[in-house]
Amino acid sequence: MNKTIILDHQKVHHKAKRIAFQIYEDHINEEKVVLAGIANSGFKLAELLKTYMEEISPIQIQLCEVKINKSNPLDSDHSGLHVSQFENQSVVIVDDVLNSGATLIYAVKKFLEVPLKQLKTVVLVDRSHKKFPVKADYKGLSLSTSLNEIVQVSFTPEVKVELS
Repeated sequence: MNKTIILDHQKVHHKAKRIAFQIYEDHINEEKVVLAGIANSGFKLAELLKTYMEEISPIQIQLCEVKINKSNPLDSDHSGLHVSQFENQSVVIVDDVLNSGATLIYAVKKFLEVPLKQLKTVVLVDRSHKKFPVKADYKGLSLSTSLNEIVQVSFTPEVKVELS
């Protein structure tokens, strides 16, 4: 199967830095923002966003990893973060690719159990095949693909986005 690199290492970093600026602009009056990265690639993207946000803003970034149980998606795990740490906070959920929207829906569930200041979503690639009413507030790239095509984000050895 042929693979096409859609975003190379440099372009991914450029998109991540731009998203970090957008998050900062929307949260400029906040002291703290929770970045909740969906395991595995979403969390790695959240780590990259945290790095850029710490370079450009005084906002304290709280990072957590959201693990979605594929066999029982309602039983998700928000590792390392107790409910009290995001209650009445601004939360940004981060994933690598938005396809059907299911993963983001299940990730949002835990955060809606308590009051929040606001909830936003970030994806590196938005494929526009949504089955759920989910949108990305911040996205690196909107990409029209067929359902047969696969978009893969790789963070090792260098970050890149491929289409096959």
